[in-house]
Amino acid sequence: MDTSFLFIATLIIVALLVLVLVIYLILIIVALRRAGTHLEQLARGLQKIASDTDPLGEKVTIINGALLKLHGGLTSVDGHLVAIAKVLKLV
Repeated sequence: MDTSFLFIATLIIVALLVLVLVIYLILIIVALRRAGTHLEQLARGLQKIASDTDPLGEKVTIINGALLKLHGGLTSVDGHLVAIAKVLKLV
């Protein structure tokens, strides 16, 4: 075998290897850019959700207070119903 043939074959193999690596790197860059775009859209959506739900904080506090009052009333009714059930010997 001639040394110039081996040199040319080596150059061709190295060029093919570099070409394959470049193609894979370009594909990785494209995939990362697409992912970046999707992440930007996700971040904007989450910011919109956060701004849309800000007013709910005070309303949830009001609803929670009303539910606590309702719980107290229902507990009282439960106590009365248990007392009636005992009088009627249902319990």
